[in-house]
Amino acid sequence: MGARTRARRHALDILFQAELRDVPPMDVLAEYRERRQQSDQQDYNPYVVDIVSGTTQERDRIDEHITKASIGWDLDRMPGVDRNALRIGVWEILWRSDIPDEVAISEAVESVKELSTDESPGFVNGVLAAISADRNPGAAADEGE
Repeated sequence: MGARTRARRHALDILFQAELRDVPPMDVLAEYRERRQQSDQQDYNPYVVDIVSGTTQERDRIDEHITKASIGWDLDRMPGVDRNALRIGVWEILWRSDIPDEVAISEAVESVKELSTDESPGFVNGVLAAISADRNPGAAADEGE
């Protein structure tokens, strides 16, 4: 597993725990970092911090994109893992130009394959693909040529 894949999984765990405990994600990140320092483990991959802070800062806008693309599904009805994997995927698609949309989508799908329901991979793929297509309206048409 690559460094960025591990960072995404770690960020997903932090976002999920923060939501479950109803505390700010940056507080959960700080707790993890403190525990790692106390046990003399290496600090986080900086990308974990980027993901957690980025998704936290842009959460309202991210959730608007998810709500628009997941027709008929309220965010509250989605499994927590799916919701937070989607948030990471949307953040990477819309705010990280260095990450190809296909990579962001694939990584989110792989996360929910391992951690969520049997229906989750298809759902997450569909939502993120719709957001990517909305951002890049000509991309889908170009691929068919």
